[in-house]
Amino acid sequence: MTPKKKHLPKPQPLVECFEGLPDPRMDRTRKHNLVDILVIGLATILTGGDSFTDMELFGRTRLDWFKTFLELPNGIPSHDTFNRVFSALDPYAFLDCFAQWVQGICPTFSDEVVAIDGKALRRALNAGESIPYIVSAWASENGLVLGQVKVDEKSNEITAIPELLRVLLLKGCIVTIDAMGCQKHIAANIIDQHADYVLALKGNHATVHDEVRTFFQEAVAPCAIQCAETAQADKMDFHQTIDKGHGRIETRRYWHSTDIDWFQDKDLWKGLTSFGMVESIRRVKGKNTIERRFYLASLALDAQRFAKAVRGHWGVENNLHWALDVTFREDDSRARTRNAAQNLATLRRITLNLIKKDRTKNCSLRAKRYLASIDPDFLKLLLGI
Repeated sequence: MTPKKKHLPKPQPLVECFEGLPDPRMDRTRKHNLVDILVIGLATILTGGDSFTDMELFGRTRLDWFKTFLELPNGIPSHDTFNRVFSALDPYAFLDCFAQWVQGICPTFSDEVVAIDGKALRRALNAGESIPYIVSAWASENGLVLGQVKVDEKSNEITAIPELLRVLLLKGCIVTIDAMGCQKHIAANIIDQHADYVLALKGNHATVHDEVRTFFQEAVAPCAIQCAETAQADKMDFHQTIDKGHGRIETRRYWHSTDIDWFQDKDLWKGLTSFGMVESIRRVKGKNTIERRFYLASLALDAQRFAKAVRGHWGVENNLHWALDVTFREDDSRARTRNAAQNLATLRRITLNLIKKDRTKNCSLRAKRYLASIDPDFLKLLLGI
C-alpha cells in the first residue's frame, strides 16, 4: 500500500510576516504604511538597487504597479523616510520576522550543516567607529540564510552568536562555528536545542588546541593512511577526499576520534563526544603545502559526517559571503545611521533567499535580479504576491 503524502502547511507569505513587525514611528508621523516601505525596499534590492535613494526612484518609476497590491495612502515615501524607518526599525524584531519566514519555507533541517560565520560591512561606519560585523547562519545544503545579527560595536561575535541561536530551530542540525565561537556556553546552547556542534580550535583556547594537536600527532603518526588501519576501530575513524582542478591537487584527510577520556576538561564542554583533525595537502606547480586544523565536536564516531560538517562550513565563504559582496555589493553599502546597516543586511539576505528558492528560472543570481528589474511578473513571483 502506497503511503499517503504528508501535506505540510503552506508557508506564511513574507508580506504577512512584515505585517507583524512593530512600527517604530509615532502615530502622528505615519504618512506611509510600514509594510509598503518594507516591500518597496525589498523590491528595490531584488532588482539591483542598493540605497534609500534607489528605493524612492524605483518606487516612483513603478508607482502604478505597486498600487496594484500596496495601499500607498500618500504615494511613494522619500529617501529620507526610507532612511528614518530602516534606522529606527528594531533589528531584533526584524530578525524574528526573518527567522519565522525562513522556517516556513524550509521547516525541516534534519542533519543539515548550519554554518555560523561573521562578515564585515566595510563602508557602513562613521569616523572613529570600528568596522561593523554581521554574523549569519547559513544552511549549506538548502542554500538559505536562516538569520543574521549585527555584532555590537563594543562587543564581538561571542555575544552575537547566542542572540542568533535564540531564533533558530536547530533540532537535528550540525552547527559549525569558527574559533571565535568555540566557547563553552555556546556549545551548551547548541546542545540544549537538540543539535550537534563542530567547533574550530585555535589560539583563543591555546592549551586545549595544543592538547588536541598532540593527541592526533601521537595517534596518527607516522603515516596518515596507516593510521586508519592501525587505530582502534571503535574510537578512531578516517576519511579522505581528493580534488583536482585549475592546476592543483588538494588532498583532504579527516580523522575523527571519540577517545576523549584523557581530556581533563571534557565535562566543561556540554555534549562533547569527539575530537577532529583535518589535514589539507595542496599541490600546485610541483610544490606541496600542508595545513592542519583541529575541532571539538558532539558527533558520534563518523569521519564522513565530520568531513561533511567541515566542508559545509567552508562553503559559507563561496555561497554566502561571495554572493553578498559580488552580486549585492554589500561592502559598498554606506548605510550607517543607527540600525540601518543591520536592517539592510537582513533585507539583502531575505533577497538572496527569495532568489535561491526560485526554481522557475535556471540562471545566475545576477541574471535573476536583472530579469526581475525588467519583468514585473517575475518580480511579483519572487515577492510571493
